[in-house]
Amino acid sequence: MMKNLLFLFLLNIIFSFAVFAQETSEFLIPEPQRSSLALENPEPPPRQFRGLFLEQTLDDLKTALAQDGLFRFRGDRDVSFLPISEQTLIETTGLSYIRRAYFQLTDGAVFIMSFSLDTRLMDHYSVYTSFVKKYGEPAVLNPGEAVWETDETRVSIERPLTVKYIDKMVFDRLIEESRTRERQELFNREEFLADF
Repeated sequence: MMKNLLFLFLLNIIFSFAVFAQETSEFLIPEPQRSSLALENPEPPPRQFRGLFLEQTLDDLKTALAQDGLFRFRGDRDVSFLPISEQTLIETTGLSYIRRAYFQLTDGAVFIMSFSLDTRLMDHYSVYTSFVKKYGEPAVLNPGEAVWETDETRVSIERPLTVKYIDKMVFDRLIEESRTRERQELFNREEFLADF
């Protein structure tokens, strides 16, 4: 009899504990509401920084850089031609917040602008929050970059602190042309090997 009472007592304790565990496990502490910095109707990502913009011609870009006091543009000394890809590259130093700036052109127009910022004077968080306030939450957010994009434009903030603008239409076309060339080279190689 004593064994049966002990057994029932233990069974009651186990059952009570199971009910208690089930009740407490279903109770969730709500996460605090995080307010977004983004506007309800944010602007599309920009294609321009100051007087510099995607699709700008080489001559207009050189003029804008020479007139902008934020850059130490030295004219044609900062311009390089990349013969393999038939592209032009402008690399110049900046003053204050901009350490270096890079502009890649194809067919005589800018399709990539990249600005490396001085992390002693500007921090990643300030740039990121400024973008979120204007352009909304990024489409991509990971430890390496935050990306805002439309069908025409991709703007990213990359670590440690670079802001990059890309004309997606031109960039995608160049990637496809490169893939086509690679496929053709592979085909030519196979044909050459078949001649032996």
